Amino acid sequence: MSHIDWFPLLLSLRVAAIATLITTVVGVAGAYVLARFTFPGRGLLEAIASLPIVLPPTVLGYYLLVSIGRNSPIGRGYEALFGQQLVFTWQAAVIAAAIASLPYCLRTATAAINAIDLGYEEAARVAGLHGTRLAFVVTLPMAGRGIIAGISLAFARALGDFGTTIMVAGNIPGRTQTMPIAVYDRVQAFDYATAGVLAGVLAAVAIIVLLGVRRLERTAL
Repeated sequence: MSHIDWFPLLLSLRVAAIATLITTVVGVAGAYVLARFTFPGRGLLEAIASLPIVLPPTVLGYYLLVSIGRNSPIGRGYEALFGQQLVFTWQAAVIAAAIASLPYCLRTATAAINAIDLGYEEAARVAGLHGTRLAFVVTLPMAGRGIIAGISLAFARALGDFGTTIMVAGNIPGRTQTMPIAVYDRVQAFDYATAGVLAGVLAAVAIIVLLGVRRLERTAL
């Protein structure tokens, strides 16, 4: 067994944490819109947002690579602002993890909001609550358990992302090599002992985080 580099674990945790923060904001806001508003193209928007669940990770990674590559408007804009390309950076890994995990938060939160009795919201409106105040005071707290469940699923998905991440961030040790990619790298080098340790640590971290979120979910309103 070779010397174990713990950088991939730290990077994976950082990428998953930032990606989950993005996913939480976008996913919960999107879930509220999908659950409480009817508008043209709603079904299409929901289908597009769910694509990461059904598309192979490499296909999703390809589309993302085209979208944020150096020849894309996003890629050119990022390079103009920060002086470096976006692809093959840890920031690209965050984008990949966020997009791959978004549907898990979005769909779970949407189901949780749809399950709320509309009578509670009607009563809140009579009491003078409207718009964002109604959402933050009544709707989202009542859907809290489902939202927390969706966030935990999104974190787990972001932590374990491989295919999409390697397509846009690559496998650069010390820079973009996340834990799942490090496991793959060690297997490719026939270093099964190190791969086993890394895989075990990643699984343990995921279990600890999910148990913690589960505990939080039980105490949520």
